[in-house]
Amino acid sequence: MQKGDRVRFLSETGGGVVAGFQDKYTVLVEDEDGFQIPTPINDVVVIETDDYNIAKVHTSDVTKNVEKTKSIPQKSLDDEDEDYDPSERPVTFKAKAEERKGGEKLSAYLAFVPVDIKEVSSTTFEAYFVNDSNYYMYYTYLSAEGNEWNVRSTGEVEPNTKLFIEEFGRDILGSIERVSIQVIAYKKDKGFLLKPTIDVQLRIDSVKFYKLHTFQDNDFFETPALLYTIVENDQVARPLVIDAEKLKQQMYQKKTADNLSSPARVNKHVDDKNAPIVVDLHAGEILESTAGMSAGDILKYQIEQFNKTIEQYKSKRGTKIVFIHGKGEGVLRHAIIHELNYRYKQYSYQDASFQEYGYGATQVTIK
Repeated sequence: MQKGDRVRFLSETGGGVVAGFQDKYTVLVEDEDGFQIPTPINDVVVIETDDYNIAKVHTSDVTKNVEKTKSIPQKSLDDEDEDYDPSERPVTFKAKAEERKGGEKLSAYLAFVPVDIKEVSSTTFEAYFVNDSNYYMYYTYLSAEGNEWNVRSTGEVEPNTKLFIEEFGRDILGSIERVSIQVIAYKKDKGFLLKPTIDVQLRIDSVKFYKLHTFQDNDFFETPALLYTIVENDQVARPLVIDAEKLKQQMYQKKTADNLSSPARVNKHVDDKNAPIVVDLHAGEILESTAGMSAGDILKYQIEQFNKTIEQYKSKRGTKIVFIHGKGEGVLRHAIIHELNYRYKQYSYQDASFQEYGYGATQVTIK
């Protein structure tokens, strides 16, 4: 057996051409796709010899050649030229990425794992990018510093694997309170369904790194971890970065000419079938009391009311709903626009009539 011979596998179907030797017991078989597959020598058989490496034998010299062959001992692999070491040849074979059932929808997470879970008050932490899908993902991981962003890590993550990003201590928790992750998903050597690029901003709560119960059992690590969802089943997670002080100012600001309000879910023109449904999302209109509620809790409740209203009228095509959110710093409006862009893409929206509702209202049309 020598380089260039065509061989067939004995224990399975297929074969290829001998590209070289990994060591004296292993031959590198190159298949039709150009991959070199390491295979035990005793598991292949030569089915066609490379004619360019064999001298032509004339029929009249067959007898002489047979006799000479008998007197010449066969050269074994152990007697090969000592200067030639097949093991030094690079191995180009690489197994194809494994895919799993249900992995065609994108799911990815930013994970934080304590190095020593028993000493959570003093341990360092490891950050990982978890790719739980059949797609390759190229990611950029950034952290905010004021109005600027700094790249912390970039790289490619193979399907259904996790990639170590960095190890850090509590001294840098302040620098990762706001992070952004941008992702491009794709497949190699085959066609695939195009996925939209992902750009997610996350608020990392540094207090959680001091609490043992924060880290939970999961499907990706043998030890408890803190997971932040980037995308799950093709649904992009976009937790909003909330300025609590600005939100409180917006919640309790006085009603002005450009910030009108009305009772929640009140139709202003009962007799007019084409009149819009008016929903006031101000905290004072939909909550009896905000005692004990944080700014984030209030915003979450307002968005829940927004979603309930959309679900209530989603079967009534042509219905117009005006959501009064106020002008303020735009936190509530930003959250509503986010829901419309990513959860209710099929519905159109625009600024509501200034003359009737002021600047702080958005009109949604059910289609």
